[in-house]
Amino acid sequence: MPFVTSRDGTRIAYEREGAGPALILIDAAGHFRANSPLDELAVLLAQGFTVYRYDRRGRGDSGDTPPYAPQREVEDLAALIAEAGAPVSLYGYSSGCLLALHTAAAGVDVRRLALLEPPLDTDDDRAEARAFTAKLRELGGEEAVGFFLTEIGVPDDLLAGMRGTPHWTAMVSVAHTLAYDSLLSEATGAALLRRVATPTLVLHSAGSTADLTAMAATTAALLPAAEQRSLPGEWHGVPAAVQAPVLADFLRRDTEPA
Repeated sequence: MPFVTSRDGTRIAYEREGAGPALILIDAAGHFRANSPLDELAVLLAQGFTVYRYDRRGRGDSGDTPPYAPQREVEDLAALIAEAGAPVSLYGYSSGCLLALHTAAAGVDVRRLALLEPPLDTDDDRAEARAFTAKLRELGGEEAVGFFLTEIGVPDDLLAGMRGTPHWTAMVSVAHTLAYDSLLSEATGAALLRRVATPTLVLHSAGSTADLTAMAATTAALLPAAEQRSLPGEWHGVPAAVQAPVLADFLRRDTEPA
């Protein structure tokens, strides 16, 4: 299994498939390559792109050098971008969108961004967010997973169906990293988005709740070079077969010689 080494020495595990322009997929909170909703999307996109997937720090086969800071995750992703050969495009799902935005804002060579339902909080009062992070750290394990999923609005029937499944067990195995995503959220606001000049496609599911679609709209409005689309889907998700052609069309723009 290949690894890249981040600036602080953390080894980040990744895999690559396909051929074409480089595209890195960024998982959401609690997910990693062995427990990811992006499997089918990666296969479809690999038909026209070199698709990179990796385990964010603290998950799967990647290391986890303390202390955590959002900048460390940017450095992880920058190391993978250097390995892939910049510029690359980034696709983020949920909190993975926030990492993609931080990376572009940091000046890393990113050609295009595609974001599915970024959980953007533009409230300048971060006290509630800090309390959420502290609670995640206090609980840990299954309690942290249950608390996190409930607080982000996972419908009760979906949450009940997740408990005791392999997916649930996998999330529990990386429960300590849920606080990492919460810290990433704390560090993401309107000022950061206004610094991201990268062409960006913001997607949301027509089947999501109003809060998620509103956050997507706010993200698109704050970014200097963004467009937004609604796609058929379920709560906080769009089928890979629906997303793939839309993403391919957007990510391939301006790649042909003038």
